[in-house]
Amino acid sequence: PCDLTGWWENDLGSRMHVLKVDSEGNFSGEYHTAVSSTEKPIQPSPLVGSQHLDKDGQCTFGFTVNWKKFSDSTAVFVGQCFTGDNGDEVLQTSWLLREKVDSLPSDWKATR
Repeated sequence: PCDLTGWWENDLGSRMHVLKVDSEGNFSGEYHTAVSSTEKPIQPSPLVGSQHLDKDGQCTFGFTVNWKKFSDSTAVFVGQCFTGDNGDEVLQTSWLLREKVDSLPSDWKATR
């Protein structure tokens, strides 16, 4: 089965460290983003998530990253783990980023 525990890296050079997945599929860790639109220096950010533990190993999962150390935004990721023909585990994800805006009329531009 796919084990999310450990280090993962995406195509842009961002890295995620999942500390441990418990018997219920819950996990925590840190996200080290390589990209940001903020002026502040990027710092590792906490993440919490949950993995659906499937016997076939191609599990779905989701996690939230709180960028509180350098930004007023939060991101959520959902994805699935696949095992490639060479045996490597690959995570395919989609994400949403919510940035803080000053007013309700500005809400339209807050989510990417």
